[in-house]
Amino acid sequence: MADLPPAASLVPLTDHAGALAWLARDPALAEVLARTPPLPVLTPAADPFGRLVRSVVGQQLSTRAAASIHGRLEGTLGRVTPETLLRAAPDDLRALGLSWAKVRTVRALADAALSGQVDFAHLATLPDEAVIAALTPLPGIGRWTVEMFLMFALARPDVFSFGDLVLRQGLARLSPGLPAGTAQAQWVAAWSPYRTLAARVLWAEAGRLREAARGEAVRGRTVPSDPL
Repeated sequence: MADLPPAASLVPLTDHAGALAWLARDPALAEVLARTPPLPVLTPAADPFGRLVRSVVGQQLSTRAAASIHGRLEGTLGRVTPETLLRAAPDDLRALGLSWAKVRTVRALADAALSGQVDFAHLATLPDEAVIAALTPLPGIGRWTVEMFLMFALARPDVFSFGDLVLRQGLARLSPGLPAGTAQAQWVAAWSPYRTLAARVLWAEAGRLREAARGEAVRGRTVPSDPL
C-alpha cells in the first residue's frame, strides 16, 4: 500500500469516495468492497447520551433483540434522557427486557450526566482515547461499548473494535493464515484513517453471508450492516 493519507481527525466523513479508494488498495478488502452495497455516511448523533444508552442495550444481543428492547424503552419513557431513566423504577426497566446489570449501567450513565461527571456535549471535542478514558470507569461500560459510541454517536472515521466477534471473524475470513493479535492489528492499522468504514464493510459482509446461509435472496435488497 502507498504512503498514508493525511492523519485522521475528529471530523466525520462527508462522503466515502476517498475512503473507499484508500481501502481498495488492500487486495483482500477490495474483493469485499466490490460486492458491498453503498453504506450511508455516518453523521454525529443529536443526542449522544441516548445513543450510548442504545449501545448498552445492544451489548451481547442480536441487532433485532436490541432494537426490540430499545423500542420498548422509548415507548415507556417517551424520550430516553437522564431524567426519564432515573424517574423509572429499576423493576420497570427490568420488565422492559434490560438485564439487572444493564439497569445498573443506564442509571449510572444518567447519574454521571446529571452530576457533570461526564459532559456528553463535550465528548465530541475529545480524541478517541480520551472519550474511552472518560466513559470506561462507569459500571458496565467497556471498550467495545465506547468504540460503538465513537462510531455511531460521534461518527469518528478511524475506529476498529477488536473486541467485536463479528469483526474478528471477518478478519479471519479475509486472511485465514494471519495470526490474531499483533499481526492482525498491524494489518488493520494500514486501513487508517478509515478503519470505521472498513469495520462497517466487514459487518455488511457478515450480514450477506448470514442471509446467503439461510437461502434468502439479497439481490436488490439492503444487506444488514451496522450492528446498532
